[in-house]
Amino acid sequence: MSTATLPAPLSIGPIPLSVPVVLAPMAGITNTAFRRLCREYGAGLYVSEMITSRALVERTPESMRLIRHHESETTRSIQLYSVDPVTAGEAARFLVGEGLADHIDMNFGCPVPKVTRKGGGAALPWKLEHFRRIVEQTVQAAGDIPVTVKMRKGIDSDHLTYLEAAKAAEGAGVAAIALHARTAAEFYSGHADWSAIGKLKETITSVPVLGNGDIWSAEDALRMVDETGCDGIVVGRGCLGRPWLFGDLAAAFESRHVRIQPSLGEVGDAFRRHAELLVDFFDDEGRACRDIRKHVAWYFKGYPVGGELRARLASVESLQQMDDLLGELDRDEPYPGAPAEGQRGRAGTPKKPALPENWLASRELSSAQSADVAAAELHNSGG
Repeated sequence: MSTATLPAPLSIGPIPLSVPVVLAPMAGITNTAFRRLCREYGAGLYVSEMITSRALVERTPESMRLIRHHESETTRSIQLYSVDPVTAGEAARFLVGEGLADHIDMNFGCPVPKVTRKGGGAALPWKLEHFRRIVEQTVQAAGDIPVTVKMRKGIDSDHLTYLEAAKAAEGAGVAAIALHARTAAEFYSGHADWSAIGKLKETITSVPVLGNGDIWSAEDALRMVDETGCDGIVVGRGCLGRPWLFGDLAAAFESRHVRIQPSLGEVGDAFRRHAELLVDFFDDEGRACRDIRKHVAWYFKGYPVGGELRARLASVESLQQMDDLLGELDRDEPYPGAPAEGQRGRAGTPKKPALPENWLASRELSSAQSADVAAAELHNSGG
């Protein structure tokens, strides 16, 4: 692909990005430790885990911990989840008033049942005017801080919402719109419908459109831009256990043909660095070691690391124990190529989304639904 097909320089409102790459919020993954690690390899905009508006307004300890950024994070990006315009506005005013964020992203794409059954995430844009009010309140409260939205195609193939919702968000003054090109019913199964990203790009002309879904490599990112015309890409599961993907993406968007192909020793070093940053984040070595366990399979995917060693790494209790186990790796083992690449994380299977009662009966939010949704806003953040 020639450099002529690469996207123009991307800015999110007043925030210029050296490469048009955004880290997708992932619950339990994109804490400040993982964001810092990814930054060490590449460039882009690195978004926090999902923070619920209600929890933020109530200043719950967990929400306050999750919005904490390291001093090295020069663009502090926070994703908000909300089902209520008033609470969304209050949360944005708090973030801006306390100088805690440089960018706010809004979650309208989460397909997880505990979110959609309350009318949130990917379910919410079906209630178009309610969606519009939430976005408007957030944008107004944020003032000069840019607000973006991330959404899915819709609830299922019979209830698509992305084009109408995107136009509503554009009219409300958002700085960019990101589309995960699947419906809530698809979860992460099958293949993302990149043609929907192209349709969105044709529809939305005043703000950047970002594409998300099935970006497992830098080549995938370039192909998405080429096929859809999108202004930038959002990468999620593709970077699990592969923080160096951001180095590959930076090289690709700068027309450099160098890709990072880490030896087993270099993978072990990245894993160890991740754990070290988690200790700093949690201020608790034991908790950090418990948290890093879920990353073992992702980091060592495709490498000749025996099941017994993997199991011991997945039950590590201290950094010293981790160092001893990593010392057993053959550090010179080269990058295995294809076995280390491709899909990561669970894809799941298509399923009927969990929704509030009679949610699909009307595009309008009834008074009963309005009361239920406002009362049901999640109090916990990060998932």
